[in-house]
Parts: sequence; C-alpha cells; structure tokens
Amino acid sequence: MDEPLLWLATGFGTGLSPWASGTIGSLLGLPLAWWLLGRSRRRQQAMIALLLAAAVPLCHQASIQLGGKDDGRIVLDEIVAFPLATLGQAAARQPLVLGGAFVVYRVFDGAKPPPVAQVEGVPGGLGIVLDDGVAAAMTWLVMAATRPLWRRRQAS
Repeated sequence: MDEPLLWLATGFGTGLSPWASGTIGSLLGLPLAWWLLGRSRRRQQAMIALLLAAAVPLCHQASIQLGGKDDGRIVLDEIVAFPLATLGQAAARQPLVLGGAFVVYRVFDGAKPPPVAQVEGVPGGLGIVLDDGVAAAMTWLVMAATRPLWRRRQAS
C-alpha cells in the first residue's frame, strides 16, 4: 500500500489483517488512549475532537478509493474513537480497566446496537466515524456506571 492516505486510513496496514481487521486495527487506539489519559481532561477533549474531525475526510476519501463504502480495512475511525471511551477516567490507565474498556468498545462497535447502527448510515465520512464515536460514548457510559464497583473492589 503505497498511497499515504490509505496507509493512514488502514492504521498503518493493521486494517489489512485477514482476521478481525477492525479489532486488530483498533489495538492502535490503546496506546493513544493511555497517552491521552496522562493529559488534562480539557486537553483530552480537544485532542479527541481534533482527531475525530480529521478522521472524517480521511476515512471518506479512503472509502471512495476502496469502493465507496465503510470498507473493513479502514480502521482509522476505530483508532481515534476509542480514546473517547476512556475520556477523563483515570482508572483506565490501569491495564485491566483499559483492556475491559477495549472489549466493551469492540462489542458495541461489532454488534452495532441502536443508536450505533442508525448513525452508521449518515452519508459521507461522517457516518464512518460517527458510529465508532457513538460506540465509544456508550462504552464511556458503561465505564462510568461501573466505576463505583471498581472502587469498591479496590477498597477490599
């Protein structure tokens, strides 16, 4: 893959995996999320918003080059959306919590429960990125809801 746009959109080639390309590509979101968690919440928000906004035209152009749909090889959307799942949740810097968030995120992204499936149909690159953003937001809600359980477990 010589085209720089496609190289970026396929997560530096991770999206070309013949097995679970979305999950393999999404793995690049783990170090990104972990790194962002070391920043202030405001900086996390700004950087995630910037990454998501930049991903929309990149994913859209890659989609056009790959046949005009949300091709499974395009994983940049999954990579930049995953940090939203851990936004402001310092506990996610612990490997077990970060891994749990990743699993929940992949389940939501793969199963596409409402409203994930509905926003995927938004035309252009926005739908490609938006469904992953919604899956990440749903993961964030699960993380926030289970935070008291995690604290209780650590206290015992």
